[in-house]
Amino acid sequence: MKKAEVDTLGFTPQKDIAYNKLLPYADRLDAESNLILSKIKGNLSRAVLLREIWPGVLFWTRKLSTYMRLYGRKFSKEDHVLFIKLLYELVTIPGLEISMMQGLARLLINLLKKRELLSREDLELPWRPLYELHDRILFSKTEHLGLNWFPNSPRPRSSSKHIILKLVQRCSVENVLKTLVKSSRQYFPESATQEMLDEWRPLLCPFDVTMQRAISYFELFLPTTLPPEQHDKGFKLWFDEMISLWASVQNLPSWEVHLVSLFARLAYDNIGYIDWDPYIPKIFTRILRSFNLPVGTSQMMVSRYVTNAYDIGHVVLWVSSLLGGPSKQTQAQLSGLFNSITSFFHPSNHGRWLMKLMRLLQRLPASVVRRLHRERYRKPSWLTPIPESHKLTEEDITNFVESMMQPVLLAMFSKTGSLDAAQALQNLALMRPELVIPPVLERTYPALETLTEPHQLTATLSCMIGVARSLVSGGQRFPEGPTHMLPLLMRALPGVDPNDFSKCMITFQFIATFVTLVPLVDCSSALHERTDLTEVEREMCSASAEFEDFVLLFMDRCFALIDSSTLEQTREETETEKMTHLESLVELGLSSTFSTILTQCSLDIFKVALVKVFNFATTNIFETRVAGRMVADMCRAASKCHPAESLKMFVPHCCNAINQIAVNEEVLNEEELDKELLWNLQLLSEVSRVDGEKILPYRSELVQILQLTLHLKCKQGYTLACNLLHHILRSTVLIYPTEYCSIPGGFHQPIKDYLPIKDWGRPGDLWKLDIRWHVPSVEETSFAFYLLDLILQPELQRLQRFAQGEQDMSRDDVLQSLTIIQHCILGAGTLMPPLKGEPIPELVHSMVNLEETVLYTGIDYDASRENYRDAICSVMRQLLKYILEHSEDDTKSLFSIIKIISDLLHFKGSQKHEFDSRWKSFNLVKKSMENRLHGRKQHIRALLIDRVMLQHELRKLTVEGCQYRSIHQELMRDLLRLSTSTYSQVRSRAQNVLFTALGTYNFCCRDQIPHVLEFLNPDNSSVTQQQFKGALYCLLGNHSGVCLANLHDWECITLTWPAIVRSGLSTAMSLEKPSIVRLFDDLADKIHRQYETIGMDFSIPAESCVVAKQIMTTGNPLPEDPVPSEEETAEGVKRQALKNSESVEKYKHLIGDLLDCLSNSNMPWKFEHITIGFLSLLLRDDQQLPPPAVMFFVKSLNHDSLYVRKVAISAVAGIMKQIKRPHKKVPVSPSELCGVKELSDKVAGDRADNQWLQYNSSSLPRTQKDWDQTVFVEKTHWGYHSWPRKLMMYAPMKEQPKQNLSRDEMTEREQIIFDHFSDPVFINQFIEFLSLEDRKGKDKFSPRRFCLFKGLFRNFNDAFLPVLKPHMVRLVADTHESKQRCVAEIISGLIRGCKHWSYTKVENLWEVLCPLLRMALTNITIETYADWGTCIATACESRDPRKLYWLFELLMESPVNGEGGSFVDACRLYVLQGGLAQQEWRVPELLHRLLQYLEPKLTQVYKNVRERIGSVLTYIFMIDVNLPHTQPTTSPRISDFTERILLQLKPLNEGDEEIQNHVMEENDVGVQDERTQAIKLLKTVLKWLIASAGRSFSTAVPEQLRLLPLLFKIAPVENDDSYDELKRDAKTCLSLMSQGLLYPDQIPMVLNALQEIAGSSSWHARYTVLTYLQIMVFYNLFTFMTDQKAVNDVRSLVIQLLEDEQLEVREMAATTLSGFLQCNFLSMDAAMQAHFEALCKTSLPKKRKRELGSIVDTIPSADLVRRHAGVLGLSACILSSPYDVPTWMPQLLMDLSAHLNDTQPIEMTVKKTLSNFRRTHHDNWQQHKQQFTDDQLLVLTDLLVSPCYYA
Repeated sequence: MKKAEVDTLGFTPQKDIAYNKLLPYADRLDAESNLILSKIKGNLSRAVLLREIWPGVLFWTRKLSTYMRLYGRKFSKEDHVLFIKLLYELVTIPGLEISMMQGLARLLINLLKKRELLSREDLELPWRPLYELHDRILFSKTEHLGLNWFPNSPRPRSSSKHIILKLVQRCSVENVLKTLVKSSRQYFPESATQEMLDEWRPLLCPFDVTMQRAISYFELFLPTTLPPEQHDKGFKLWFDEMISLWASVQNLPSWEVHLVSLFARLAYDNIGYIDWDPYIPKIFTRILRSFNLPVGTSQMMVSRYVTNAYDIGHVVLWVSSLLGGPSKQTQAQLSGLFNSITSFFHPSNHGRWLMKLMRLLQRLPASVVRRLHRERYRKPSWLTPIPESHKLTEEDITNFVESMMQPVLLAMFSKTGSLDAAQALQNLALMRPELVIPPVLERTYPALETLTEPHQLTATLSCMIGVARSLVSGGQRFPEGPTHMLPLLMRALPGVDPNDFSKCMITFQFIATFVTLVPLVDCSSALHERTDLTEVEREMCSASAEFEDFVLLFMDRCFALIDSSTLEQTREETETEKMTHLESLVELGLSSTFSTILTQCSLDIFKVALVKVFNFATTNIFETRVAGRMVADMCRAASKCHPAESLKMFVPHCCNAINQIAVNEEVLNEEELDKELLWNLQLLSEVSRVDGEKILPYRSELVQILQLTLHLKCKQGYTLACNLLHHILRSTVLIYPTEYCSIPGGFHQPIKDYLPIKDWGRPGDLWKLDIRWHVPSVEETSFAFYLLDLILQPELQRLQRFAQGEQDMSRDDVLQSLTIIQHCILGAGTLMPPLKGEPIPELVHSMVNLEETVLYTGIDYDASRENYRDAICSVMRQLLKYILEHSEDDTKSLFSIIKIISDLLHFKGSQKHEFDSRWKSFNLVKKSMENRLHGRKQHIRALLIDRVMLQHELRKLTVEGCQYRSIHQELMRDLLRLSTSTYSQVRSRAQNVLFTALGTYNFCCRDQIPHVLEFLNPDNSSVTQQQFKGALYCLLGNHSGVCLANLHDWECITLTWPAIVRSGLSTAMSLEKPSIVRLFDDLADKIHRQYETIGMDFSIPAESCVVAKQIMTTGNPLPEDPVPSEEETAEGVKRQALKNSESVEKYKHLIGDLLDCLSNSNMPWKFEHITIGFLSLLLRDDQQLPPPAVMFFVKSLNHDSLYVRKVAISAVAGIMKQIKRPHKKVPVSPSELCGVKELSDKVAGDRADNQWLQYNSSSLPRTQKDWDQTVFVEKTHWGYHSWPRKLMMYAPMKEQPKQNLSRDEMTEREQIIFDHFSDPVFINQFIEFLSLEDRKGKDKFSPRRFCLFKGLFRNFNDAFLPVLKPHMVRLVADTHESKQRCVAEIISGLIRGCKHWSYTKVENLWEVLCPLLRMALTNITIETYADWGTCIATACESRDPRKLYWLFELLMESPVNGEGGSFVDACRLYVLQGGLAQQEWRVPELLHRLLQYLEPKLTQVYKNVRERIGSVLTYIFMIDVNLPHTQPTTSPRISDFTERILLQLKPLNEGDEEIQNHVMEENDVGVQDERTQAIKLLKTVLKWLIASAGRSFSTAVPEQLRLLPLLFKIAPVENDDSYDELKRDAKTCLSLMSQGLLYPDQIPMVLNALQEIAGSSSWHARYTVLTYLQIMVFYNLFTFMTDQKAVNDVRSLVIQLLEDEQLEVREMAATTLSGFLQCNFLSMDAAMQAHFEALCKTSLPKKRKRELGSIVDTIPSADLVRRHAGVLGLSACILSSPYDVPTWMPQLLMDLSAHLNDTQPIEMTVKKTLSNFRRTHHDNWQQHKQQFTDDQLLVLTDLLVSPCYYA
């Protein structure tokens, strides 16, 4: 096979699509593909060499991706490599328009997809161009200023309904880029890892946003597939650093997710080369934490834990890659993980965490199967193989499957549906059917018996469908599997139930799945004839005798179903007669299941079934809408399987019946036809959908029926006749497979030669499929043409005469003729060659051939016959003209004509939407039955045949780049005429056809746009409103097709945009009509959403040409086109330069046009807004806006309309960026700057070589000279982790552009802005507008305005300060929020804009600003404090603190001074915090000063100040992180602070009395005692602990532990709602602390602290210890479990508290114990059981005879406590397994029952336990009962049944 193929092709294909070789015309495909490939190679390279990126390169790359869709990667390896290299060059062209880049990138991804085809030796790709592309687009510097519109980036004008869409699409550019990097990174050179680390390590500053950026780059780019000998150049360079970083971060920052993804990929690519063992407990602890499961009673969630939780996909990949290997540790931890979360899967539990757990269940088995496939079945490729030592052994697999079974079986009945569980079972059964299938069967059989629990039935059946293949094929592991099949099928039959829709559908699916896998042949005779059968085979043979019964019983159920769903039964006559949605689904299920059964039957069973269905169909008469369709479907299924036998019965019967009724002439003219006639006609039309050659014998009868019935008066009648015609034509002219049996050749051999039971569950073999194709014979084609001549010809003639006015026809007659014509096209469209016509010249200029490729689809057109497609086309065009002139209201005929035009243009034998849905369902079936373990296309034969058929259809539907010919032009004009006609329904149908056509033919949009715009032209006065609306809809397009208003091309936009705006002056336009207003809104909205910056630079760099030349000259097939000559190339370069300059011209022209429109005073305001929107889209970063437009935008800053002002503010900010003069940068070596040699070992944090960056008040630049000598580093992350090789810094002042230009030195654009902003009148008005309220209470600090002011002061220095200063003074004094906001925006813009000013100017600026800011901070109010905070934070962002020392000194002056009340203090702190937080680690001196200042003030009375101080403290200590390779910080440290605090809190620790919340009165300033001070201090400290839980990177555990005893003392036990701030905060704090992640070395410390507190005298504290323990252990489960001593300590602590004297503590201890047992943290061993039993036997002192009235002795004796402890222990064990009965449980229940009559509280505990036991075990009591002996059951029943009232 291979050898022959190589000879015909001339090369070895990389990987072509195998299904092509099975098509009936496969022998012609090699020549065809070679021809297409050589054209692609030739033209693509020519396009590159001629520098023609559009249309040439894009046209031919599109052809290449179509080629790959049709033939796979059918090219040689060298071509493959060259294609990739060429596209890689093209994608990374710097100035390439983004949408083009996206298209090329998608193709490149497709070429790189199958990585096993190209090894690292074959291909090497540089990483830097991709990084630069990624950086340029995803971190664009100009996008936020509106200078760059990326596809689907957020737009200024958009309503909320589009936000969702945008999220989906916004990802598209990002996703394409990410996928591209993922596909390319296997091929990065070996030096890449080190280069990437050097590039991105300097960004690793954990307090900065760059950290996220750097880690996501590492995750995306780092290559992990290097071969083992290069590992030291690969992951070994970074693994230790990254994993220790991951292990030491405790609070889930947003970048941790990226690290996890990186590790998962690393583990998967290098199984067996990394020792993960030391990290496994940490990995599993973090996985468990990221499920966010609820534990304990009152638990606070840190929101960050939810948003930044790990992606299940990464978790699954990581875990499945860690399994196996010598240590087996992973499996142990995985079993632990599932044990601890199993109970969450029980159907009675529900929460937002459930989805995550279900996803884990569904994906983990799939991932392990994928790994097994890779280890055992995949073809070896260049990728590193897994070493033998680490492959999964049989024992590993068994352990894995066993650990998953329990949760999966619980999840079967989950509330989220059983799909996840079914997929998990499918994959688990592939590995271990004998462990998986029996328990599922155990649940299925009872579910099939019960009638009361339908949910249980659907769940078990869908799981059975998942394991069907493993069950039926048996195999060595599970030989008895097949014997279950028949009992299951028989029991499932009652599920075909007309009253329960979902049950009915799942039953159909179940039966169909099993029957597809098994030939229904009665093999019972083999028992006597063969002696070589095993026991199981004998059982299967004898069972197979029941197949016939099964088929007949199934048919009975179906007949019953049909009887109960006839129209008369389900609805009244008056209602609709269509099928409802549910009915059509049942119809589909019924017909597909029945046809599957018949396909799989032996001939004997088939004959019995056929007779049965024939009798049912012919003895009853059905209405044709619902029941009739179902019966006809069943008959069609029968005739499809064995056409000869079936047609022999059906055709004569139906023909006779129809003839007998139609003998009477008058029948033909009746409006309502006889039901019997309709029914027989319907039956006949369905049974004729069979193999064409089997119909030929009956042709005369069928033709006679057609002639009789096609002209019936009754619409329903002639429609059925048309269906018959359509089906006969289709059967004879299409290519299709005629059978889908599961074994090639069917089951018709005698039993002694062939035993069908051997083929149960057998997959099809792709190379021995033996498909039986129906290929139309000469006889069949001539029959089809005979029918067309006989039927179609006369109809066309009649319509032509009617259209020429020579003959009258009623509307019904016209419609009837059109219906017949339409069905003829649908039936015989394959025979009709496509429409002919001259290609339309000169739509676009190209130096490359842009021809269409024609694919052969098995039909040779017969030129000698009439081309009916052309004939129909010309008649339709005449008729259309006639109808539109004479009877435009005949909409039904118009609908029909539109449909016919659509088919004339596109229909070649199959419909796109049918193909799409078949493709979808093929994929669904494939998924539900595939075998992922063995792979290699081991699908069922029927599925493989279906796939080959889909390949044939795909070839028929491929219409890439059709040539646009004159006939298409004419038809599209007709469609446009219809799209602008009177009736809206006609318009909308015609528009949809028009949009499809516009998307099909090359460049036809350019031809159609002018015609559409004609209707919008204001000079054209004859336009009606309907035409106007129709034209607007044509511009708008539908959601999937092209949008004419927004084609990404200068030529089109320069036409459409001005036309849309000018249409505002048209007479047909009226803003009174809401529909028109809405249309314009939608249009503007769509343009804004879809617009992306259109390229102006279409150049192709010379490097790409080298690769293109190679493609032209190497490899087979060689292109026929010549390499372009020198002259051609020169011409190409010239044309491309011309195209670039033309683009600029058109750009300027378009802006000029739009500005002209605006100058027209009659333009309605709506259109003014639209125009301004358009103009704002046209700002770009590579081309300055023409001066008139600058003038317009600056003037619009003072426009009356708010919308216009907003757009203008953004635009002017963008213009400022465009005209900014570039500042020169020079590379600087960091080590020279600080005079310290670079340290050899990498250490992050505060070092000697970055100390000079930090703020130091003694060496601030206070003179011009110092200022000029200081090197300012603006970005905060530089220098924290390590220095980059070369740091780019600004050159000295004298080399920078000149400051303070005079007006004459400015450019025209600068002068416009300068004039306006120096004009006091303009500024007055501008500030007036800016300080207006927009929406009360909703306004926020506006970044756009800030950008505007920043640009003003950056570009013009302090030129405008004098004009603005009086306004600023006035606004600061005014306390209105809008005035304050306005001044805050100006000030932040000023501070950021003065970056390059000279020292004297900056000094003057601060002299102005300082008093203003002081005043602002005194006037601050609740409405404005957020704006001032933003203002200061924005001003300090990315600025060297030494430049802003005035500001910091001002803010530090004394924030908490009590002036203006507590609120102002809190606000000042907030503003200060905003500034300092931006500076991160560079201001340790300020942080120390602030802390020193705040410490005495920590005892503040006011809550708002306390909260703010807590937050500020978080930021002060943020820098004190515990990360690897990091120097201890010079900023304040938590440990020193805690020491000082504990001293002050001492008084609280001494006393025993409860700590009350003393709220002191304000005026009582007298000396407060230490204790009260301490309480106030504690409140502030709590606020700090709560604030830092979510924000810091690492938790200061040792310091927090010292505060624990205090918190335990305060935290309340009961949930009282009385508002006590102190108690609530303490409780929150404990909850947050207990969830914290602990390092292994911290565990002993925590336990010691808890043990100490457990001995405290307050029972509240002892109680709270338990709740703390529950959460802490669960959230650090695996870290605890690896430390045996810790486990023992926890256990003894709980058991000690079980014997506590306080009842509440004992009960809590029991709950805690039961929880630990349930999550398998502790196990119920003999020692523990013995201990409890011994405690239970403690004898109580005899009850003294008390008189009734005497005081009860309340203090329990020690004995009672111990006895109660024992009982509680037993109760905890019983409650720890709520859903099953372990072996030890019966005995414990008996022990408990002995205490039922003890004194309280024991009796109460026993009763509670028993009732809980009953509640949780009630559902599955039948199964649980088996664990008890009879005696035990008796006792139990006595206990559980409540005592009788009447005893």
